[in-house]
Amino acid sequence: MQRKEMVALVLAAALLLSAMPQAGVAQRVSEFWDPDEFARQMALLEMEPVGPPDKPWLQALDPTWVDTSQYKKDPPWTICFSNAGLFNPWRVVGFTTMQAAVEANPLIKEFIVLDAEGRDEKQIADIADLVASGRCDLLIVSPMTTAALTPAVERAAQQLPVIVFDRGVNTRAPITFISPIGGYAFGAQGARFIAEQLPNGGKVLALRISPGVDVLETRWSAAERIFAETNLEIIGVEFTNDDRAVAKSIVTDYLLRYGQIDAVWMDAGATTVAVLEAFEDLGYEIPVFTGEDQQDVLVKWYEEGLTGIAPTYPTFQWRTAVEAAVMVLSGQPIPGPEWKLPQPTITNETLAQYLQYNMPPQHYALCGCEDLPGYPQRWGGR
Repeated sequence: MQRKEMVALVLAAALLLSAMPQAGVAQRVSEFWDPDEFARQMALLEMEPVGPPDKPWLQALDPTWVDTSQYKKDPPWTICFSNAGLFNPWRVVGFTTMQAAVEANPLIKEFIVLDAEGRDEKQIADIADLVASGRCDLLIVSPMTTAALTPAVERAAQQLPVIVFDRGVNTRAPITFISPIGGYAFGAQGARFIAEQLPNGGKVLALRISPGVDVLETRWSAAERIFAETNLEIIGVEFTNDDRAVAKSIVTDYLLRYGQIDAVWMDAGATTVAVLEAFEDLGYEIPVFTGEDQQDVLVKWYEEGLTGIAPTYPTFQWRTAVEAAVMVLSGQPIPGPEWKLPQPTITNETLAQYLQYNMPPQHYALCGCEDLPGYPQRWGGR
């Protein structure tokens, strides 16, 4: 089909869709918006980390230190892990890295893992079961949603040392909360890049995974406020549930409705390639976009000379959680009550250094796993 015929088809379909309700785009006050924390995260982006230069998973930004001598225990240890789930490629890569890090450490005799399968109620029960078993020397938690898991983590921390990573909880009960700089920095970088690239009136579609998770809510909170300071038009804010087919369908619907989208802001990168394919399928040029450090995104971006940015949320934090557990049970001080890890941003200028053609499309470049047992085959590479 020729471009002219495609445009005619799009405009005809737009007439049929014109009566459809548009997504609400009005700025709202979010319970996850904290201007002081936003300012802190933006400052952390400019700081040099403390720690081994070749091991970013052991680095920390502006750390304070927690005395863990009270938790010192003779090895070998049993470490328990309550995981929110393995419901996207980012988590699969991270968990593979975590397992390899455990196997590489002879001080850990057993690694007990319960998978919540994406359900708060199951994770709450899982944590209670792990604590009641009496087998855990330390508990690592990657929460499903913030508010729901807070009481369960607080109860567990009364019984044994707890480390939280990835997604946070509303309590200081854990010894430390491990994460990269944070959602505000992630969301702001993508939004600012889009604002720099587009003219006044440019149309932006925002795609989110799901509500209620602190790191995702803060990403959108930051982007929403930056967009509010521009003359860009936010034509929609939609949830994809991290599903490639859903994301592609949403973009297709918006293209049929508006005829043009100048940029797509996303709070995660797993569906980025599917989103870009939606433009190609309808004969449109790929717009400015945000992604992450997945290889399918990076390769397409590089080989087709696209314009994008990839704020990252490095999967090496899964390795940090294991390293932190070993440090705590050894009685060593660790960064806390927050352990802020570096959060590199991939740009058109730095893109080439993150390409790994020997790794699968869903592999994340910042895994910190290259020196672990089984690399690259364990991660699906060759």
